[in-house]
Amino acid sequence: MEKFDLVVIGAGSAGLTAAGGVAMFGLKVAQIETGQMGGECLNTGCVPSKALLAAAKAAHGVSDGARFGIKATPQIDWSGVRAHVDGAIATIAPHDAQERFEKMGIEVIRAPARFLDGKTLQVGNRRLTAPRIVIATGSKPAIPPIEGLADVPYLTNETLFALKMLPEHLIVLGGGAIGIEMAQAFRRLGSHVTVIEPKRPLGRDDEDAAGLVITQLRSEGVAFELGRKATNVSVGGKAIIVKLDNGRSVKGSHLLVATGRHANIDDLDLAAAGVKAGKEGIEVDARRRTANSRIYAIGDCRAGPRFTHVASYEGALVGLDIALGWPGKVDWRALPHVTYSDPELAQIGLTEAEARKRHGKIDVTRQDFSDNDRAVTEGDTRGFLKLIRYRGKVVGVTIVGAHAGELLAPWAQIISGKASTFALGSAIVAYPTRSEIAKAAAFAAYAPVVFGAWPKRWAATVARTRQWLA
Repeated sequence: MEKFDLVVIGAGSAGLTAAGGVAMFGLKVAQIETGQMGGECLNTGCVPSKALLAAAKAAHGVSDGARFGIKATPQIDWSGVRAHVDGAIATIAPHDAQERFEKMGIEVIRAPARFLDGKTLQVGNRRLTAPRIVIATGSKPAIPPIEGLADVPYLTNETLFALKMLPEHLIVLGGGAIGIEMAQAFRRLGSHVTVIEPKRPLGRDDEDAAGLVITQLRSEGVAFELGRKATNVSVGGKAIIVKLDNGRSVKGSHLLVATGRHANIDDLDLAAAGVKAGKEGIEVDARRRTANSRIYAIGDCRAGPRFTHVASYEGALVGLDIALGWPGKVDWRALPHVTYSDPELAQIGLTEAEARKRHGKIDVTRQDFSDNDRAVTEGDTRGFLKLIRYRGKVVGVTIVGAHAGELLAPWAQIISGKASTFALGSAIVAYPTRSEIAKAAAFAAYAPVVFGAWPKRWAATVARTRQWLA
């Protein structure tokens, strides 16, 4: 039996933040990962998707230049696009590399893990025990039970970015953020695109803002089958055929399934550890503790919001709880999320509909970008900012327009009521945005104090006490 102060299962955004934070206090940490370091976000999620969107935006900028008096036609080189995407991953990868975390003193173990009991793990041919364990195994694509789908070579985010050729006609199942982003990206790069969505696209977002995004995609040539369900998928010759519940069919060269995510917890034997899970993932409290209070679950594997910035936030929160015994609770009042379409759709706090449902009477102020001089000079006046207040206090902000995600940061401090350098360093800032640089600088300013000599001594005391009690 090998003893650690903490064992973290998973090396994505949540797991790396938790393990790295605890290790910086001088504690003994093991990190378990069978896949690629950096998890879904780095390898098949945020990073490649935003790199692809950047390439698509560049192509669109060329063809859109005529209104500025600049005429040109884009020449799409798919191998060059792929090189840009791969280059972005390779550039960021060292931040999540195994060697970096081993230099912090973390033992990285490349083997599958399963629970033997509430404090013991079987990891390959080794047995590890720790008074605290963090589950951060992320999520995987949720595949809907559509007749024939299993027999068709469909794509998910895990395989999309490895395409050898640009799709002639991409069919997208799902009108959420991933589906809409990829639909616009591939259309701008030259593919025909059809989106199939049984409900309203971007359904969790403000309806006015989402409508503006969908109008833009339609104007670029993206076709939509809304209010329709796919009932059957088959192959006919070289085409993939998706039959809809109204009897119509859509034919394409490629099919992308973007119908949500499923917690990646099936092989952990959670019951042996006394950890409960439901349809949405592992059940946790506000401190991210499971039914077994020694075990935490953070990031996409637990029930709750699934964003990279949320995973990192939870990793930091749980890291302080484990290292210093500082029991922080999650605060979703200023939770941001961004759909990186063009225009971007950014939200922090409650939408107008959510605020009306929760509070009843609210005040809503709308400011259009058509009245913004910078937007006018750039020739892009699409969109607006919607300010939602309850009894004079800001409870939500919706922004749709160019670089909308970059405009959320100050509202986080206004909504949370915390305006200081330290507060900014611990705020939830949407990933990936350039405004993260402000959070990074604020955190760096306080890091020498947070991870100083006295906190490390206290962490050592907490760790010894927990090992003794275990």
